[in-house]
Amino acid sequence: MMTAPHPRTVLADLWRFAGHPAGALGGVELTGTEPALPSSFAVGTLAQTTIAAGALAAAELWRLRSGRQQRVSVAMRDAAIEFRSERYLQVNGKPAPEYMDRIHGIYRCRDGRFVRIHANFPHHRDGVLKLLGCEHDRAAVAKALAGWDAEAYETASAAAGLVGTMSRSFAEWDAHPQGRVIPGLPLFTIERTGDAPPRPLPPGDRPLAGIRVLDMTRVIAGPVCGRMLASHGADVLLVTSRHLPSMAPLVIDNGRGKLSTAIDLRTPDGRAALTDLLKEADVFVQGYRPGAIAGHGFGPQDAARIRPGIVCVSLCAYGHEGPWAGRRGFDSLVQNANGLNVAEAEAAGAATPKPLPAQVIDHATGQLMAFAAMTALARRTQEGGSWHARLSLAQTAQWLRSLGRVDGLALPDPGFDDVRDRLEDMDSGFGRITTVRHAATMSETPPRWTRPSVPLGTHPPAWPR
Repeated sequence: MMTAPHPRTVLADLWRFAGHPAGALGGVELTGTEPALPSSFAVGTLAQTTIAAGALAAAELWRLRSGRQQRVSVAMRDAAIEFRSERYLQVNGKPAPEYMDRIHGIYRCRDGRFVRIHANFPHHRDGVLKLLGCEHDRAAVAKALAGWDAEAYETASAAAGLVGTMSRSFAEWDAHPQGRVIPGLPLFTIERTGDAPPRPLPPGDRPLAGIRVLDMTRVIAGPVCGRMLASHGADVLLVTSRHLPSMAPLVIDNGRGKLSTAIDLRTPDGRAALTDLLKEADVFVQGYRPGAIAGHGFGPQDAARIRPGIVCVSLCAYGHEGPWAGRRGFDSLVQNANGLNVAEAEAAGAATPKPLPAQVIDHATGQLMAFAAMTALARRTQEGGSWHARLSLAQTAQWLRSLGRVDGLALPDPGFDDVRDRLEDMDSGFGRITTVRHAATMSETPPRWTRPSVPLGTHPPAWPR
């Protein structure tokens, strides 16, 4: 078992990988040690270093703005708690409504193997029930899946446009056609997609003041990216459509700092509205299934043509190369397919696959998306150009695996009362909410959310003036 490296080493490697000046690392303080959550993986290190990288990137933009350096500090415990922010959300003093459907989860199949199904969106739930030919009941789903082999179900599920994966070991994932592709990909890529003159940062008293972000994402990873950019002063406009399902607690938790509008890209008026917004945007973040946004005429090359100098950030589940490049997926399914859950179960002596103690792949990828966006903005400021950053849950998960293992499974799972010191209350469009504070501290521009969470589609499709 490989011992986890020191977080400072991990952060330095990440910072240099993105091409940032090494001198900035002298201004960061990382406190705390593993384990931070009950896991055999270095999830605390993952949380601390990705949050610190984003804060450092914001500090670098502040240096480009003001000429002044600032100090950044992130405690591992605080970062780990932020990676579970949706678990601690309360609305009007009560726990947020449950967003996981009753049939969501792990099931044993006929061949003794396990599958995990995702049924938290109604069309995914209904598709599972149709495929299995059973009622909306956990026992009925278990009985139906007992008649399937695990990999056969995984294949049939994907063919039906659903989301479910077979539980694999690391060795099995490494031998899988998609598993063989992922180690050959970098953690993420940032590529120049077009020419544009350098664009100085607009006036403002925060790192991202005056920066406009179009946020076309759902669930956790992409929305965390927008939430982080908003925490450093960006005007983030969440774009959704009224016909699309959502998960209320995630909308509330990840909506902090954002405006929210509704646009239907299936209509000419909707596409015209998004085009008008894009013409004045600085960052365009999208996390729908591969090809969905591009199919409406808003792929990275389209965006660079509409808005030269745009920074596009694209998220997918399994990477942009390989046989699963177009496959839908979520954090829980990726960590089930790629061996993390089986390895965690083996470390715990459990008989069934064991999920990680947070949606750490989602949260880490969201933080990395924000880091990549700010990295590209810094390049645009100095070099000009349009840029495209590509990230995937599978690449982030591979990185977590490379960070080694820790002895953390005996650690108590922190409940609401255990994290009260990290919570704050604020008014919102949903009532009074209790949320997790930002884990990073910054000496000159402390991150904060100045706009409250609001119901989807609250605002018109327009930038604030």
